[in-house]
Amino acid sequence: MSNSSSITQFLLLAFTDTRELQLLHFWLFLGIYLAALLGNGLIITTIACDQHLHTPMYFFLLNLALLDLGSISTTVPKSMANSLWDTRAISYSGCAAQLFFFFFCATAEYSLLTIMSYDRYVAICKPLHYGTLLGSKACVHMAAAAWATGFLYALLHTANTFSLPLCKGNALDQFFCEIPQILKLSCSQSYSREAGLLVVSVCLSFGCFVFIVVSYVQILRAVLRIPSEQGRHKAFATCLPHLAVVSLFVSTGMFAHLKPPSISSPSLDLVVSVLYSVVPPAVNPLIYSMRNQELKDSVNRKMPPGSAL
Repeated sequence: MSNSSSITQFLLLAFTDTRELQLLHFWLFLGIYLAALLGNGLIITTIACDQHLHTPMYFFLLNLALLDLGSISTTVPKSMANSLWDTRAISYSGCAAQLFFFFFCATAEYSLLTIMSYDRYVAICKPLHYGTLLGSKACVHMAAAAWATGFLYALLHTANTFSLPLCKGNALDQFFCEIPQILKLSCSQSYSREAGLLVVSVCLSFGCFVFIVVSYVQILRAVLRIPSEQGRHKAFATCLPHLAVVSLFVSTGMFAHLKPPSISSPSLDLVVSVLYSVVPPAVNPLIYSMRNQELKDSVNRKMPPGSAL
């Protein structure tokens, strides 16, 4: 295949060639996907229906749950279908759509996690200004900025990536379409522009990471100055879920893309890609529901008797 115009489909990396293991992969991913749908759907419904949870922190959490649903729905159903029907194929347009929506959800989620760290910083370090700095209009504008950032970044990268001539076949070393794998198929001298965009994205991502770290350093200093142990515990309880989600999101993503080539292998790359693309959307609702008593109480009020969390 000399260029991208002759490619009508891509071949995704299969988890296994053994039929029994393919079916096991299908059922495992189905269970993870249903857990993500249930957990995130429950958070969205609970926050939307409970007036007591109409606060900035829960508004951002609702947006996070929506993005988690979008992220996992972009990659897992196609992988399940391929395992069930014993195929590796994804159409050219389907690959472009998958890359766009995954990049959109990932970028918007990272932007939102940065905003959520600012929310926790203001709530603990500047509580008297919380209502002013994080009013309803400000929250809507910040959430809209996160979604818009994800959309623009995804559109720019997808258009640029799929404008490159592809000279090295159509087999991807990944179970879903993502930019580094497409770049591996491009002509050696043609991807400098997209590589430059990725460098800019990494720099901006690092800036967000520094902002999150600085915010939590300030939060930690403020919490340690709280005289009562109960007050410190309450402050930590509101921050730990967000900190856990950020740590999971950043650590898996960084390891996936920055690990040394010497330890890279197809099987390890596959496991790591699952860790950063599938696990966080499924685990995030569990992290928030376990550590947030207010959210847990609200969920329990809406569940039938005897089925409380």
